[in-house]
Amino acid sequence: MFIGNSCNDCIYNRLEMKNVDKNILDWFEDIIDENKCKIERKEWKSKYNSYVVYDYEPFCTEGFEINLVISSRDRSYLNFIKYLYDEKLSTIEFLNNCISM
Repeated sequence: MFIGNSCNDCIYNRLEMKNVDKNILDWFEDIIDENKCKIERKEWKSKYNSYVVYDYEPFCTEGFEINLVISSRDRSYLNFIKYLYDEKLSTIEFLNNCISM
């Protein structure tokens, strides 16, 4: 989901990623760095209590979803990052389906 900037002086575009898969988080952070983007906010939000939000990885990550806000000067980088993430999830799902058959 894109979060637009409301002012004309702002030069950064933002992309909010909710519930990022923990297993590919390291890969995703590398892709963000490689594509001239920056992680503005990284948080672990409890799935059970909406008021429990950490800005660091908790001791037990079970029951938490990882949310990221990514920023870039060029929106095309954000679109590309979103595309790579969706393709990675699609590939993982396809391979899991192949294994289960």
